[in-house]
Order: sequence, then C-alpha cells, then structure tokens
Amino acid sequence: QVQLVESGGGLVQAGGSLRLSCAASGGIFRFNVMGWYRQAPGKQRELVATISRGGITNYADSVKGRFTISRDNAKNTVYLQMNSLEPEDTAVYYCNAITTLSAYWGQGTQVTVSS
Repeated sequence: QVQLVESGGGLVQAGGSLRLSCAASGGIFRFNVMGWYRQAPGKQRELVATISRGGITNYADSVKGRFTISRDNAKNTVYLQMNSLEPEDTAVYYCNAITTLSAYWGQGTQVTVSS
C-alpha cells in the first residue's frame, strides 16, 4: 500500500522559512511527477510546485522566487523549501505523487504564517 507522509509544517513569522518533506512508503516507486498542493480555508486546492523524475520544475506564480521544490529519487522523497513566507501562504500543504496509472496524496501538513 502506497503511503505519502508529509512533515515540516508549523507556525512561522512572516519572512521566515520552512522546509516540508514528503516520503513515500510501501514499496519502491518510479513516480513520474511529484509535487505540492495547498488549500487555504474557503479556497480550492491549488498547485504550488511540481517536479518531474528528470528534475523539471513548475511553480505557481505566487511562489516563484521564494519556494524551491526538489526530490531524492533514491529515497522516494520530495521537498519544498519555503522562504520569505507570507501570511497568504497559510494553508494545509499536501504532497502528491503520480505514476503512469495512479495518483497518491498525503494527509497534509499545516503551515501557518503570522504577520
């Protein structure tokens, strides 16, 4: 059974940094794309960043220049380094991983940025 577990969320002041991690367990996988999504109260879940198996990245315009996504294929882990955090970044952050046939989601980790 594939399981994605996020960690690293918490409370931080505006301008601060957090590093999120998401590790896959249940086997050795060849995820085509891994990424991060977030959902704030009253809003739909939105894409934050994705990274392909080969390292090609995509970012939401709102986080470009502030967030960096990376992955360690040997560890089946994806990371999100978040710098210069803003109150608007407050949300539950979800890990996502995609194979050719399946998509998987983590349970989410709360990120709260105070002003």
